[in-house]
Amino acid sequence: MAAAIKVMFVCTGNSARSQMAEGFARHVGQGRVEAYSAGMEPSRLNPFAVAAMQEKGIDISHQQSKAFEENLARRMDIVVTVCGNAEGRCPVLPPEVERIHWPLEDPAATKGTEAEVLVKFRVIRDQIEGRVLELIRTLQ
Repeated sequence: MAAAIKVMFVCTGNSARSQMAEGFARHVGQGRVEAYSAGMEPSRLNPFAVAAMQEKGIDISHQQSKAFEENLARRMDIVVTVCGNAEGRCPVLPPEVERIHWPLEDPAATKGTEAEVLVKFRVIRDQIEGRVLELIRTLQ
């Protein structure tokens, strides 16, 4: 069996988008993908991200917000930035590390009722799911 592809998803706070991407990659990758996530300014796992993923049957409540580490990123096969801030701050990586950018809106910036915020998280979650599925397909 071939070694798992190592993928790191990076955003600003590692609280929502990158966490959801990590969750999908672990779930869909089923051993073919070793998924990580990190943030340039790590904060806390967003409870709306946990709730949105739970609706898809994926539990990310055990995941923690982690700081981006350049040394770890250099050992990845692919680094995916999911926001402009992370893309701009991600250091130059060796040429063997593929770098991908997904410009995803930050659902945590949504103002409104809890129901309105959750709706936005679902929209972004579904966008992330589609992108992760496509990424995994390209790895096969």
